[in-house]
Amino acid sequence: MAWKFDNPLFSLSDEEQNDKARKLWEAEGLGGITEDNNRLPRPVVWLLGLTIISAFLMTFPLWGQRPQAAIYAEYVAAMDSPRVQAAQAAGGDQAAMAEIVRIVREGQSKYEALQVRHPLSMNELRLVKDQIIELQNSRVDLEEYTIVGYKVLLANFEGNWKADGTRERKQPWWDKGYTIDIFYVTYFCLAVMIAVKRLPNYRWQPVHHGH
Repeated sequence: MAWKFDNPLFSLSDEEQNDKARKLWEAEGLGGITEDNNRLPRPVVWLLGLTIISAFLMTFPLWGQRPQAAIYAEYVAAMDSPRVQAAQAAGGDQAAMAEIVRIVREGQSKYEALQVRHPLSMNELRLVKDQIIELQNSRVDLEEYTIVGYKVLLANFEGNWKADGTRERKQPWWDKGYTIDIFYVTYFCLAVMIAVKRLPNYRWQPVHHGH
């Protein structure tokens, strides 16, 4: 059961161990079922890697985050401006919404990227307007509230403790779940590689008693 680390991608076993494995492989009848020593197909390896990477990216806050109420506060503030009212009279809701977006962009909003990622219509803005104004009057952090359908709700996250004794409700860019995932994914891939590389290299193929 000696280990050899000079060429781990070729084999992790010494020649004596590999020779024992070959003899056992040939001696086992397996009920008439033959088992070759083929390498894992490269497309399967790439597919596994793509699956792992995709799973992380799709749950990462950059893509998987619900829109925060804070990114629409500037929209709400611009709704009753003369420019928006004129656009509403001239072209209806679509023109008014386009004018709101234009006004907010001119102000160089720090939420511009999120606003682009989470666009909404004038009707949708009307549905959340009063809720956002009510939260602003309550002087809460709008970044801790998310838009779910037509409701503005406290975000379903529990982060660090704040000075007032409450928990921060903002989605972090990294959390314990990602750390745990990376540990188990690395553990799984490493365990599979060790199990495979402890066997004879794929260049050797059993003959299965001539079958």
